[in-house]
Order: sequence, then C-alpha cells, then structure tokens
Amino acid sequence: MNRPPLWLLTAPSGAGKTTWCRHLAAQARSLGWDAAGLLSPPRFEDGVKTGIRLQDLRTGESRFLGSRALPEASLSEKDVIPVGQWRLDARVLAWGNRVLRAALPCDLLLVDELGPLEFRRGAGLTAAFEALSTGAYRLGVVVVRPALVEAARSRWPWARVLPLEEGDKVTVTS
Repeated sequence: MNRPPLWLLTAPSGAGKTTWCRHLAAQARSLGWDAAGLLSPPRFEDGVKTGIRLQDLRTGESRFLGSRALPEASLSEKDVIPVGQWRLDARVLAWGNRVLRAALPCDLLLVDELGPLEFRRGAGLTAAFEALSTGAYRLGVVVVRPALVEAARSRWPWARVLPLEEGDKVTVTS
C-alpha cells in the first residue's frame, strides 16, 4: 500500500513545536493546500506556561483546553481530566475529536499534539489515531514528545521521525 508521508515531529516542551506547526500550515495554505487538524497553542503568564488552547486549523476557532488548575466554576468533576499537572476540559477534547473526524480529506493533516492521555490511557484526541492512519491527506504531521516516539512508531511504522532543532525552517513544496 502506498501511503502519503507522515511525520512525527518531536522535541521537548518549549522547543517551538506549535510555532513550527503554525508556520507549516501557513506555508501549505500559501501553496493552495487545504490545511486541517488541530493546533495546541500555549498561554503564558510572566514567561510561564499556564494554559493550553485547541485551535481548529480550518476555521481558526479555538477553545480553552486546560490549565494547571481549571478556573471555570462551570466545570463539573466529570468534565475534568487530570493529566500530570494539567487539568483538561473533556468537553473541549470531544470538540477536538469532532474537528479531527471532519478534517478528512485534506492536503495537510496536522495534530499538535498527542501525549500520554492518548497513547497510554486511550482517551483525549483519539480520533487522531484513525485520521492519521487513513492516509486521506497529502502530508500528515503529528506532534509527540520524545518519550512517546516509540509508541507512535508502533502505531505508524511508516512514519518519519522529524526531531525539531532550534532554528529549523519550514519548507513545503507542491
């Protein structure tokens, strides 16, 4: 089976993965590509990462995904998913899964990022697993932390690992 390229973009926290993904999507759009999927832009306060949003690449719509302590009084305990030091909103993850299911077909499918919630607990943005496996895109990119590269390679053995180094440039050609 001839599959389209799938890149596993990996780097430690704070290395610029989301910024790199944002530039990739912009460059793909400049070539007339349909860029779809999710970005996870961080929120910083005084230089410290305090929150995470999910952003639909096609529409630009974004929703607050989580923080170290979710301040929203409207969240019930069943809507909060603890992941390490983070508290994620299950309703926003469900929205993200709907975005991913509607993303295909597309030219660029980008998922920023899949982590321990998805790979180890089978929860979170699990629609990404099927979407990335379908091959209904020209180029797929999924962000994973270095500790999860082997889990990602087990799922997608044809994927190319792309370690992000400081100063790496984004280049997409039609």
